[in-house]
Amino acid sequence: MRQSRARRCARRRRVIPKLVDTADDAHSEAVWGVNWTVEDTTLSVSADGSIKQWLAISGQPHPPNVDAPPPHTLALVSLSVSPDGKKALYNSIEGLTSLLNLETGNVVSKFESYNRTSEASEPSWSVSLSPKGETYVSTGGSGNVTIHSAQAENFGERLSVIPSGRNKFGMSCAHSPDGRRLAMSSETGQIFVFDLETNALSAAFTSHAMSVRSVAWSPDSSLLLSASEDKRLVLHDVRSAPGGTVASFAGHSSWVLSADISPDGRLGLSGSADKSIKVWDIGARAAVSTIQDTGLTGLQSSIMLMLLPVVLF
Repeated sequence: MRQSRARRCARRRRVIPKLVDTADDAHSEAVWGVNWTVEDTTLSVSADGSIKQWLAISGQPHPPNVDAPPPHTLALVSLSVSPDGKKALYNSIEGLTSLLNLETGNVVSKFESYNRTSEASEPSWSVSLSPKGETYVSTGGSGNVTIHSAQAENFGERLSVIPSGRNKFGMSCAHSPDGRRLAMSSETGQIFVFDLETNALSAAFTSHAMSVRSVAWSPDSSLLLSASEDKRLVLHDVRSAPGGTVASFAGHSSWVLSADISPDGRLGLSGSADKSIKVWDIGARAAVSTIQDTGLTGLQSSIMLMLLPVVLF
């Protein structure tokens, strides 16, 4: 038993990241998005217009001797990474969507979504790359979901639009890990789940009274965790309809701005405007750890995935 525990602890220690202590490497403004990759690197986008990749173990820029793309003139507000950790899709506040090759550091495709080419065109706010990497989705002011090509030859081309039926701003969108569904949240507190095989709305949840800032899927694509300005997180079972509410988590004293679920599906993670990050035991329906006054904005609690080895040990 002790030997098994020692091995687990050793493995955890190997992936504990170090904080970046070089001023030239750090972001100069708020971090709006963080993603962990299968290559044990961390990707971040910031209001300073930059996207950066770090080695989780050392906190040093990655890949070595490869320059990051030049900072955009405006803030970067959305980030999505392919399951194989080779590509990153990110979006600026005015709607410039870019696809980055993480191995070379080169931006391979760009799409100016703010250029209106049709009646259905609109600037993208939140973007999500499909697990297969062939398409991506965006949402924004109309509250609809637009499916775009992610292929180099026609990157950004609008392939179809899935209406939500509500003309309210789309705050966040995320593919399920199996690629069959897409979740989108709105400024009015509603959450929509779309079936990507039929391009139709399959479920809608009204679990929140205020804007839902973030949605995150469980690894098996059955559960959806939402974070809202009503200070709560709600766990939904997308297999049951209508309703589907499994649990509600309260404890933050201000807006909950982001949510995530651990790779094993046992823990929920949240970042809040109250400057705290909480780890929730989903089975026990309770907070098991709180990191307070971190100086973080709480905009992306995915950063907690880097801290799980510390929290769980």
